[in-house]
Parts: sequence; C-alpha cells; structure tokens
Amino acid sequence: MRRLPAIVLVAAVLAAPVQAQQQEPFEPENFRADNYRAPVPATLAGARVLTTAAAEAIWRAKSGVFIDVLPRPPKPKNLPEGTVWRDAPRRNIPGSVWLPDTGYGTLPAAMDDYFQRGLARVSGGDKAALLVIYCLADCWMSWNAAKRALAYGYSNIAWYPDGTDGWERAKLPTEESQPEPRPEQ
Repeated sequence: MRRLPAIVLVAAVLAAPVQAQQQEPFEPENFRADNYRAPVPATLAGARVLTTAAAEAIWRAKSGVFIDVLPRPPKPKNLPEGTVWRDAPRRNIPGSVWLPDTGYGTLPAAMDDYFQRGLARVSGGDKAALLVIYCLADCWMSWNAAKRALAYGYSNIAWYPDGTDGWERAKLPTEESQPEPRPEQ
C-alpha cells in the first residue's frame, strides 16, 4: 500500500468541509431563570441523567417516584360570573405526581414550601428514595427542580431530560393527570 506524504494528508483534512457541531449548553452554577424552553445540559452534578430506556426500566420496576414539574397556568382571578374555565389536559407518565410550577429559577416562599412538602410526601420522608424528575424535552424546569431537590438534601435524584416528549416518541403509555393543589388553591 502506498503511503501519502504527511503534507498531503494535512492538506486533505484542511480542505474537508467543516460540519457545524451544535454544542450542548454548559451546566450553570445556579438555577436557570429565563428562556426555559431551550437546549439543556447533558449533565446535572449530583444526579443521574436518564435516557428513555433507563426511565422506562425504573417505571416498570416501580423502583422510583416520577415527578412532573411542568407549569400549569392558574385559573384567572376575577373571571366574569358564568365563565367556564377548562384546564388544558396534561398527559403524564402513569403514576407520576405532578408538582407544577416548581422548576422556575426562583420560587416564592409558598411554592418552595409546596415543593419541599410534596417531595417529603412522595418520598415518605426518605431523602435517599429514588425521585425521577421530568417535564418536557429541552425544558430547564426539570433541570432546575432536580437541582433544587439536591439542594434540599435528596441524594437519589434522577433527571429525565426528554420528559413526556421522549416518553411519547418511544410510544410508551401516558395517562391524563391532575396537579397537586398549589398553595393558593
């Protein structure tokens, strides 16, 4: 086999078309406080990051509690009398607990308490219980909520970044869900 001179190889590499590589966002030190529907990091320090297959295995084994943190708009105050209000339906991973509005970058004290009480209830007070936190794909809400749970002292946090979008793409079952009542309700 004939060897090409090194200079020819370098020239060939330099002449090759450059493919744009999309860089994943870095893992920030603090919570994300805006632009929540954007590409998320591949990591979350202190937590396991789950693929859909890994999330499904945990779900089928019933070895963890699944927690959805997707926001839900509250019923508007001061609606005219007789106005019919219908919440948009939310389809979730079956058996999940929906703790809406807990993935924002900053939580008011009442929502922070709501999230802490909700995690304590679903974990049975066991900070080593496996908690799988998710919402939608490319949504920082679940990243923030998982990071917050770690800050509360939970040691077995799994973050499922593909959320219900990934779950549905894999043709896994979902069920209509209702959120846990928020403090103002």
